Amino acid sequence: MTLRDIDYILEVAQTQNFNRAAENLYTAQPTLSYHIKTVEDELGFLIFSRSSKGAALTPAGEQFCITLRNVRAELKKAIEQAQNFSARYSENITVGMSWRSAIYYLPQIIREFSQRHPSVSVTPMFSVDHSIENFLKGETDIVFALEEEIRKVPDVHVHKFYESPIYLISQPDDPLAKKKRVTTKDLAGRTLMVGGGSPAALRKVQQRVISTVDINYFNSADHDTTLTNVAADRGICLAPGFLNDHNPDYAWTPFDCKETISCVLCTHKDDNRHIVMELVGLMQNKYKQI
Repeated sequence: MTLRDIDYILEVAQTQNFNRAAENLYTAQPTLSYHIKTVEDELGFLIFSRSSKGAALTPAGEQFCITLRNVRAELKKAIEQAQNFSARYSENITVGMSWRSAIYYLPQIIREFSQRHPSVSVTPMFSVDHSIENFLKGETDIVFALEEEIRKVPDVHVHKFYESPIYLISQPDDPLAKKKRVTTKDLAGRTLMVGGGSPAALRKVQQRVISTVDINYFNSADHDTTLTNVAADRGICLAPGFLNDHNPDYAWTPFDCKETISCVLCTHKDDNRHIVMELVGLMQNKYKQI
C-alpha cells in the first residue's frame, strides 16, 4: 500500500462516493477504483461496501480508516519535518548516549559547532539500554560509552573523553553533603545502596567500603530506583559523576578514592568525515577546560 493508496481510501471514506472522490483527487474514477480494490485484495477484507447510492465503510473498513488517518497525519508530519531539515541543513551528525547527563555540556557544544557549521545539524539520541546497539546498527554517528564496555567491540574508533570521578549522593541537608570530600570512615553506620548495573570500578569501591567500615547495605535495581530511595531517606549511594544531572534535590559530594571511570566517544571505523572528527575534537576540548 502506497501513500497514494492511503489518500485514495481516506478521500472515498470522506465523500462516500467514488466519482466525487476521483474528482477531488484529480484522477479517473476507474483508476481510483482499481487501486482501492487492489488494496482490499492485499488486505483480505472489504474497506467499502459499494452500492448505487455510493460507498459506505464496512465495519472493518471503519476501524481500518481510524488507524489510517493517524498514520497519514504522522506521515505528513514526518515529511514536513524532513522537508524543513532538508531546506536548512546539508548534513546531520547523530550523537547517541544512555543518559543526557553523560554529555552534560552538549547544548553548549552544539551551539558552538553550529556557529562554525550552520548547515550541519547535530542530533542527540537517548537510549538507556540500547545506545551502543543503536550505534553498531549505524543509527548514530558518535556514541558515548564506558571504555570497559566498548573494549572488545570491533570496527570502532575509540576517542578518550574524560575520567569520571566517584561521588556520594545524599539529600542536600545530610551532614555528609556539607563536607568537601567524603571518606570511607564517614560512611560508618549509614545505609549504602549498591548494585544497579554499576561499572567495575564503582563495584570495587562499594565492596571496599562494605568490608572496611560497619555499614548497612542493600541492592538497588538501577540508578533511578537508587535516587528515589535517596530522596525517601532510605540510604545514600556512590555513583559516577557522568550520571550527575545537577538536580537540586540531591547533593553530589566527591568521594575519597583513587578509582575513576574512563568515558570515551566512539565513531565508526569506516566514517572518515572531517566534520565528525571536528565535533569529537570540540567535545574533547570542552571537557578538558572543565
